[in-house]
Amino acid sequence: MPNKVTEFNTYRSKMNEKLLADNNKIIKRIFNLDTNAYAPGALDVKTKELLGLVASAVLRCDDCVKYHLEHSKENGATKEEVMETLGIATLVGGTIVVPHLRRAYEYWEELEKLED
Repeated sequence: MPNKVTEFNTYRSKMNEKLLADNNKIIKRIFNLDTNAYAPGALDVKTKELLGLVASAVLRCDDCVKYHLEHSKENGATKEEVMETLGIATLVGGTIVVPHLRRAYEYWEELEKLED
């Protein structure tokens, strides 16, 4: 039975392939810019992913939150670091972010289950 992480990644991959197959120069450039923005630089990748997580939570984009949670974890973020990051996001974004905070916590739990 697929879990939330597998379902999200399968859908995301399928739709990204379709979008990129249309060969739209603007969309391809946006995807490339996104990839390059999260490459190592003056800030390490984990820090960039945590920054992306804050922005995504404040903007209330659940798909973006899932993406940055997963990449934060892949780059060594701990639960404590993620929760502190989400606390800042909730502070900056206000109480309207709380539903997204709940879903983020739930998705993090799913990511942790994959380690077991």
